[in-house]
Amino acid sequence: MPARVFRISFTGELTFEINVQANYAMHVWQTLFKHGEKYGLTPYGTETMHVLRAEKGFIIVGQETDGSVTPEDLGMQWCVGYDKPYSWIGKRALTRSDTKRENRKQLVGLRPKDPKVILEEGAQIVLDPKHAIPMPMVGHVTSSYYSPILDSGFALAVVKGGHQKLGETVYLPMADGQTHEAEIVSTIFYDPKGERQHV
Repeated sequence: MPARVFRISFTGELTFEINVQANYAMHVWQTLFKHGEKYGLTPYGTETMHVLRAEKGFIIVGQETDGSVTPEDLGMQWCVGYDKPYSWIGKRALTRSDTKRENRKQLVGLRPKDPKVILEEGAQIVLDPKHAIPMPMVGHVTSSYYSPILDSGFALAVVKGGHQKLGETVYLPMADGQTHEAEIVSTIFYDPKGERQHV
């Protein structure tokens, strides 16, 4: 039957997506796993996909980003062709003074000081928990999960000047009066060289 096979790694693992006509899907699924068992073929669901992609620092547009986030804010300037000999859509926007500010919100990783803590998505981030109310917010959590491989909670967040704050402690005051502490770390929590997707 006709199929389109994608060698895609939104998870950072050796993964594929197979598109077939819907009424063939169950047959393809059963046949693949019958023949793939000896190779350790493993299906995974969307929650697993989200944990795996976040461990690798892979973004979801609209979750880690909004209309103000630039490739530099994400640490993805490698994907912009600044050396092109011609102008391109978005080039002017990336040269404006506002997009060059050092205190822009930038994507970072967060490692809770207590590994049992799973930070709340959307939680506000402050630098000083003792600051008088209202505490100035410097960012927020964009994605947060528990990682079995890390045996810890971890999160992605946007923090003002975050790329220069690696190793610093930030605080997340909760509605119930608790305040969680987290360290700003790299967005890549697992397999930083990307070796697993080339197994």
